[in-house]
Amino acid sequence: MQQRLTRYLTRARDTFGGFTAGQKAVAVIGTAALLIAVFMVFRWVSTPSYAPLYSNLSGTDASAVIEELDSQGVPYEIAGGGGTIMVPRSEVYGTRITLSGKGLPASTDGGYSLLDKQSLSTSESQEQTNFKRAMEGELAKTVEAIHGVDTAVVHLAIPEKQVFTDEQDPPTASVLVDTEPGTSLDEEQVQAIVHLIASSIDGLDPKHVTLTDASGKLLTLDPTADGGAGAASTRAKQVAAFQDTMRADIQAVLDRVLGPGNSTVTVTADLDFDKAVTDSRTYGAKENIPPLSESSTNETYAGPAGAGTNGAGGVVGPDGQMDPGTAGTGGDSSYKNTSRTRDNAVDETVEHREKAPGSINSLHIGAVLDATAAAAVQPQVVKDLISSAVGIKADRGDTIDVSTMAFDRSSEKAAAAELKAAKAADAAARRNDLLRNIGIAGGIALMVLLAWLQGRRRAKVRDEARAYVVEQLRTDAASRTAQLEAPALAALESSETDEDESMREELIALVDRQPDDVAALLRGWLVEPRP
Repeated sequence: MQQRLTRYLTRARDTFGGFTAGQKAVAVIGTAALLIAVFMVFRWVSTPSYAPLYSNLSGTDASAVIEELDSQGVPYEIAGGGGTIMVPRSEVYGTRITLSGKGLPASTDGGYSLLDKQSLSTSESQEQTNFKRAMEGELAKTVEAIHGVDTAVVHLAIPEKQVFTDEQDPPTASVLVDTEPGTSLDEEQVQAIVHLIASSIDGLDPKHVTLTDASGKLLTLDPTADGGAGAASTRAKQVAAFQDTMRADIQAVLDRVLGPGNSTVTVTADLDFDKAVTDSRTYGAKENIPPLSESSTNETYAGPAGAGTNGAGGVVGPDGQMDPGTAGTGGDSSYKNTSRTRDNAVDETVEHREKAPGSINSLHIGAVLDATAAAAVQPQVVKDLISSAVGIKADRGDTIDVSTMAFDRSSEKAAAAELKAAKAADAAARRNDLLRNIGIAGGIALMVLLAWLQGRRRAKVRDEARAYVVEQLRTDAASRTAQLEAPALAALESSETDEDESMREELIALVDRQPDDVAALLRGWLVEPRP
């Protein structure tokens, strides 16, 4: 076995010694690359996969957990700025249970856990303070659960309730959020946070919740600054959004008719953001409806003239005297009176109407068409189309103007030329890469082919030299056998067989190691005359 191993090593050394300088370099580099690849694969397989054990730890908890992991001999990695500890994935749950049994992590991040250790001796003031801190911690955790929010801090101002009074100071809240890198909160997320905080505190109005980001930008409007910068900014955004939507709708129609890039539209809108409230009360009565109640009174009196007056009559004067000229004349003194009272049902209509802000005061649209693309289109047709589509009202003061002009296409041509040049450059780069790869592959194939042909030629020469040497050895052995006559010589020849076999192997190794030299030696033997 040892001789065979030595023989293989000797043959490998001799084969490597027969390589050219280029073949030796390729063999060395290939062997080194193979060893490095095997080492990297082994390292990748043997390296454990890490998973988070705890995240968002405080400095005290992180130090205690790391110290315990060191004492247990558990490998770990620190990530997340020191707040996240990673351990091998297969040991996460076991390590977590072990650390929990030892009370780690010890501290808490606030929340309702602050109320767990209250005693009977806790004062009312301390109890209220702990409750406020617990609510702040829980609300901060809730806000941090929203997508895009990295860290949140909540502060509550809950005044004490006053007795013997109907007016109470309202509670307020302030929220500071730090968003993840590259993200920002939109209007819906801001309103969601505001209403989430307001719904969690009894009596908290959403107007009294202030939301600010880490850069110091106020994300909510100031309720005390009516018409201020915040309200103006919001109104400007709403106007811009309405104008963009209207312009996009009109542009889509024109692009469909004239083609993209052959028209441009500008929309200016005047929106009414005033909120109006109207209360009205209307009374009315319907005919042919029976009254609710009805009453009538008839008075009738009949008798002779002057009856019961003893002949006295006339009009009483200012001094209580009778006008002698008005004495009774003996006429009829009958009296009749009729009255009717009817209570009819009255209809009453009460209307409360609130006008929502955002109505359109006026709308102004300007459209410009490319003269070349719109040669077969009448501007008036386009004007009527836009007017019908967006609802232009002349009595409201709306205006629309459609014009045709020659568009400047120089920028488009320059952009097209640059795009064409970029595509040509990319195509040339890809072509050059392809040619380079083909050249490299061809060179490698040529080198492999040349090496294979050279190896084949050497193998052929080696086989021929080996066959010739073996034939010569056989011829010499046969001649020596014929000359042997004594049995002692035959025994001696049989004892020398092993030496001949070893010599044969050495000759074969010599042929493998130096085929050119052996071939030259054989040529010399062939040329050399025999005695």
